[in-house]
Amino acid sequence: MLKQQFFEINDGITQENRSKIAEHLASLLADTYSLYLKTHNYHWNVTGPMFNALHLMFEGHYTELAIAVDLIAERIRALGFLAPGSYNEFTKLTKIKEPNSALEATAMIKDLILSTETVLKTARDALHCVEKAEDQVTLDLITQRLQIHEKNVWMLRSLVL
Repeated sequence: MLKQQFFEINDGITQENRSKIAEHLASLLADTYSLYLKTHNYHWNVTGPMFNALHLMFEGHYTELAIAVDLIAERIRALGFLAPGSYNEFTKLTKIKEPNSALEATAMIKDLILSTETVLKTARDALHCVEKAEDQVTLDLITQRLQIHEKNVWMLRSLVL
């Protein structure tokens, strides 16, 4: 359970819903940060004939993920809770497996597909709670995340089909 930072907030979202949303966002934050680290790792360690294309693609993906991590953490804060921010906290919350920098390029791509799909599932898991609470701000954030991840996973899949 996340630690509440502020006193009661009276903006139309109940404290119970606010807490549930923040918990979902904490999981999304952990998965997003884990995907960021994995993508950055693969950016540094990719080799082979697709090196330049993958190096640049991975850089674009991890740069966007770095921005997303900040947006998700700030939303948790706006809901009145402390955002998780340590490796220990992220390790407990994430469903993404540790990266393996010794993989060859195609295996990296396949691993990123699976990891991105994990983030998509985590984001979709939060939707019911967010919709029920009528939290349009978080709904917009999650919808944007879904759109970006679906595009990224489509591009990754196109490389290995």
